[in-house]
Order: sequence, then structure tokens, then C-alpha cells
Amino acid sequence: MIPRCMKHALATAAFASLFPAIALSADIAAPEPSDGWTFSAAAYLWGAGISGESGVFGLPPQDVDMSFSDILEDLDFAFMGLGEARNGRFVMGMDLTYTKVGADVDNPRSAANRLIDKVSVDTTSWMVTGFAGYSILDTEELTVDLFGGARYWSVNTDFDVDFSTLADRNFDDSASWIDPLAGVKMRLAVTEDVFISSWGMIGGLGVGSDLMWDLMAGAGYSFTEHFDVFAGYRAVSVDYSDDGFVYDMVQQGPVLAGVFRF
Repeated sequence: MIPRCMKHALATAAFASLFPAIALSADIAAPEPSDGWTFSAAAYLWGAGISGESGVFGLPPQDVDMSFSDILEDLDFAFMGLGEARNGRFVMGMDLTYTKVGADVDNPRSAANRLIDKVSVDTTSWMVTGFAGYSILDTEELTVDLFGGARYWSVNTDFDVDFSTLADRNFDDSASWIDPLAGVKMRLAVTEDVFISSWGMIGGLGVGSDLMWDLMAGAGYSFTEHFDVFAGYRAVSVDYSDDGFVYDMVQQGPVLAGVFRF
């Protein structure tokens, strides 16, 4: 049986790899058509939990089931930002995300009967997504974009082990991969200020992960010409394994975003 500290590490590693998956959120409220370039940027929060299997160091994958509140307790730092540019029917953009999750696990056994005093686990994750697309339908009421791109993942899990009688040791396991992706986005104007937006993506397909999919739907409100608020629900799945490093996870939960357009 894998120790409790290792199971905790697997869970935090899974979270760090999946949390960034909210790429493309800056486009939930598309700018009005223009003869020149228009730009948008988004800040967002994804209150998601995770479930599935994860494994490091070639150990058997362990079940992971954590709510968003469980994850938030161990979150050290997160940065998520996206920029997008449009010119007529053409669109391109990039998403950059960084997260760090850390936890300390103490050994509850007495000092006379333990080898390890404490294990500190830190997981850092980078994700960079680039995409480009074309609006196959572009009216005042409805916009439909087809797009393609790639998502780069880099995840590192670091273990600092404090031994009772031996020198402290450090262990780490990491993985990085690139998932090609393709998808469709839609924005429908319900009224002058209210809109509905959704997207669907699929990727990996054995190039990086075995399979990755990403679904989102929700509604937004335009407070001004340059600022919108969006609320919805998002589900992301990724199935990756290589040389003993395993992620087979689904992350889902509500999304809240502020979108700035200029």
C-alpha cells in the first residue's frame, strides 16, 4: 500500500496539471466585427474539483477525488492570463498559466518508532496554449469559430523527505508533453447586453496524451463596451501516461470570468 503522503502528492500533482486547462476563456465575449485589429484579455476563476487516477515514480496509479475546497487549502500560488487578437474573421491568441501546490505531511508515530519525520510535497505546473482560427459564421447575433492549435504541459512534483536518523533526501518526478487540439466556439446574442457562449475541444489523440477533451457553456452580461462578466460550467478530461507517470483525470466546476476588450 502506498503511504498517505504519497497519495496526497498524487492528488496535488493531478490538480496542478489540470487547473490550467481553462485556455480560450478570453473569447467568451467576442468583440464586434472590425476592419482592423481588436484585442481582448481575461482574468478568471475555475472552482473545480478533480477525480480519476494519478501515479508517479512508476507506482500503481491511485484514485483521486478532491473537491475545490480541498484543493484550495494546498494552493500556494496561481497565475492565469490570456490574450487574443482578431482581424475580421481571423482570430489568434495564447494562454499562459502557472500553478504551485504545496503540502507538509507529518509522521504521527512516536520518535522512537519512526524513520521519517515529515514529507514536504511541492508541485509546479506550466501550461502554454496557442491557437488560431476562422469565423465560419459572423453576424450581429451569432458568431461561430473553428480553430486549431496546441497545448504544452509541464508538471514537476518534488518530495523533500526529513529522516529521523539519516540525511534528508529530495526526490522528484516530472513530465511534459504537447497536445494538438481542434475545436469550435459559439457566441449567441440573446439581447443587446446578454449573451450565451460555449466551446468544445478535442486533442491529444496519441501525440501527447491519449485523449483530451474540453467542454464549456454559460452566459454573460456586457456592462460596458469594454467589459463583460461571464458565468458558466466547464469540464476537462486528460488521459496521459509515459514511463510510470500517469494522469487520467476529469476536472469540472463553475467558471467566473471578467473579460476586457479594447
